[in-house]
Amino acid sequence: FTGTRGVGKTTLARIVAKALNCETGITSTPCGTCSSCLEIDGGRFVDYIELDAASNRGVEDMTSLLEKATYAPTRGRFKVYVIDEVHQLSGHAFNAMLKTLEEPPEHVKFILATTDPQKIPVTVLSRCLQFNLKQMPPGHIVDHLSHVLGEEGVPFEPAALRHLAKAAAGSMRDALSLLDQAIAHGAGKVEEAGVRDMLGTVGDDYLFAILDGLKDGNVQAMLDVADAMDGRSLSFDSALQELATLFHRIALVQFVPQALADDAERSRLAPYAAAFDAEFLQLCYQIAIHGRDEIGLAPDEYAGFAMSLLRLFAFRPDAGAPLAAAATKAPLAAPVRPAPPAAAPVASDDWHGLVAGLTLSGLPRQLAQHCELVDMGETQVTLRLPPVHKSLLNTRVPQEKLQEALQARLGRPVKLNVVLGEVERETPAERSRNEKRERQEKAVAAIEGDPFVRDVMDIFDASIDESTIKPV
Repeated sequence: FTGTRGVGKTTLARIVAKALNCETGITSTPCGTCSSCLEIDGGRFVDYIELDAASNRGVEDMTSLLEKATYAPTRGRFKVYVIDEVHQLSGHAFNAMLKTLEEPPEHVKFILATTDPQKIPVTVLSRCLQFNLKQMPPGHIVDHLSHVLGEEGVPFEPAALRHLAKAAAGSMRDALSLLDQAIAHGAGKVEEAGVRDMLGTVGDDYLFAILDGLKDGNVQAMLDVADAMDGRSLSFDSALQELATLFHRIALVQFVPQALADDAERSRLAPYAAAFDAEFLQLCYQIAIHGRDEIGLAPDEYAGFAMSLLRLFAFRPDAGAPLAAAATKAPLAAPVRPAPPAAAPVASDDWHGLVAGLTLSGLPRQLAQHCELVDMGETQVTLRLPPVHKSLLNTRVPQEKLQEALQARLGRPVKLNVVLGEVERETPAERSRNEKRERQEKAVAAIEGDPFVRDVMDIFDASIDESTIKPV
């Protein structure tokens, strides 16, 4: 059996031993009530031997075990040897057991358990049946903890168990250990606030306050969260880990919202999915992930976390705009400037010009960029979206934001209708790509035609890397 700690390797070994030695006969469902089953559970069955390879790793220990294995079982049908953490055996010990593993006595069964199967020689693995035990899903851990607490009569909050399951990282044994700590920490109760305090995890209110500050362009609000966390000695590393998880979930809402089974979670994340560009969201995820590595290199953890937040803010698509918290003093006198001219009237068939004048970002802007105008009436605007971009319609938020922007630009109430179909004309996104490609081609041609560049190429037998040329 292979798998991480606490997933049931030795527990399964005991079940196999009971199945082989149950007094009702060899069965896949041992009774659990006969003397053999009870003695195996209690560690008193003489023919069930557990060996810790970490402290019995030498060739002498293995030789002694193999000599004893030749004797017939005392009580049961089979002698069952369970070697835990078998990868810690020495090379000579592995060599000593090869022949016995290949042709074991009929009355002997060897069960090997390890957390690191890569360290076991291939010659040993080839003589065994290997079963990989996966990490426990959080839902299964929560269900088991609920059952344990129900049997013990301990009051609990379901949200607290979810935090414990997440902290256990797939290990049921770790989850039970954390549960014992939580009961002691909460004076006989398992409450979410107490579990958060025990684990040092960051509450959702802190995380969503950071997202709100990022969405609204308020960097001071983001730093206020860092100050509040520092005041409560919360883990900045955990905060970045939770932020990365949130960015991942928001990206799922953008592209495959059905992947989130929880409707409440999907609704809560939808505004952020509409506000953030897909590219920016990917960058945010990378910043959060790399921020965890950089915390250990920072002067202190607070500085590392604060710089990660500032980096998130600095890479916002509209980061060139004035910061929300930057202006602390009003200027003594502001110069008088003429009022901006009124927006030019929009031609009914100029969809490219109309899109250019819309104040949109994130998914609503992507929706407008990838559509073509089918019809613009007095009360309704119909757009056609290529099926390849149908994920933009997974939620209503982008369409609603685009409709609001169109109403503001046209100066009249209109209803937006988006249909799926292959476009017949150039969309704003396609025009933008074509114009960018043309500018790139002109820039490359200008560089290649420059006499000085050509002389350098001839002298050094060099070539131009077109990817390094950027149009002005």
